[in-house]
Amino acid sequence: MTNTDWSQWHDAYARPESGLADRLDAVRAQIDRHLDDTAPDHVRVISACAGDGRDLIGVLAGRPDADRVTALLVEYDRALATRASEAAKALPARVDVRQADAAQSDVYAEAVPADLVLLCGIFGNVSDADVRTTVEATPQLCAPGAEVIWTRHRNDPDLTPSIRGWFADAGFQEVAFVAPETDQWSVGVHRLVVDPRPLVSGRSWFSFFR
Repeated sequence: MTNTDWSQWHDAYARPESGLADRLDAVRAQIDRHLDDTAPDHVRVISACAGDGRDLIGVLAGRPDADRVTALLVEYDRALATRASEAAKALPARVDVRQADAAQSDVYAEAVPADLVLLCGIFGNVSDADVRTTVEATPQLCAPGAEVIWTRHRNDPDLTPSIRGWFADAGFQEVAFVAPETDQWSVGVHRLVVDPRPLVSGRSWFSFFR
């Protein structure tokens, strides 16, 4: 994949002064809202490039209704996947942590369709073309009315206007776009408003460049 030490990189989430910590809070807030909005229904979650799962697992750890969630967390880095697996053991939710390449469509075959899809920490690490490919493929992961939470920095050239447009073109309606004036991170939320598409096997949607 890349030469980046992703386990060490994720440690920045734990530093309160880090922009990553603020972004994590924003992602967690959107996960929490989605779970509130869908209660008491069962919720299926897919998290691609899940890291150590601290966004979803952190929310579920504080919810008394976590047992209504089934989740697949896909993470390539073995150390991060191990951390996620250990953290998930304390949850009543059914969380499957898979150490695999999240870019490969086949890894999701048994987890689709999902009600909530997390694409966090991906779009700033792949080419613009791969971002678009991934957005266009996202309906393949979704149940009717599913929501997608994604992240991307807004450094020049800011790709987020294009990303929001690509989601619209793929059949999504924007639910939220969180973009603080004091930092360059952003969190987007989109809801599928067209029919989902079947998962196409054997596809690779993106490749990390760092």
